[in-house]
Amino acid sequence: MQNFGNALADSLGEELKAGNILLQLLQQEQEHLINADLEALTRVTEEKAKIVAHMTELAQKRHRALGASGFEAGEAGMQAWLNSRAASPAAEKSWKDLLAVAQQAKELNRTNGLLIGQHMARNQNALNVLQGAPDGGAMYGPNGQSTSQSSSRRLVVG
Repeated sequence: MQNFGNALADSLGEELKAGNILLQLLQQEQEHLINADLEALTRVTEEKAKIVAHMTELAQKRHRALGASGFEAGEAGMQAWLNSRAASPAAEKSWKDLLAVAQQAKELNRTNGLLIGQHMARNQNALNVLQGAPDGGAMYGPNGQSTSQSSSRRLVVG
């Protein structure tokens, strides 16, 4: 059981390291979204996909190890293992740190999603204006008043 505990603690350390890399990538992604740097954004997105896949593998490995040792193969099993005497204080700290990193990543990802939504809305409005769509947003004249985008002409009959 001690060997299992050491292996699990090491695995948590790997997950934490990967989680911190993900945080850095999400922060870079945010900077690239703010600066509209599409080339850099593409590179970061590819790196982010790789680290997320690696983190998924590590979590699955942890779940399998928990299950093989008689604990539930999930977060509840992890907590049960941490509550047992087999877990070291270092493993418990790594787990808490990993949960904190996951929460930070979730928030950064949410913010990045909002930034992506803003870019998409701006692009859609620009397309609507270019295509002459009637709901493409209000156009304003020199006096600050909304102008009609219709091409109809008014006739004065006299």
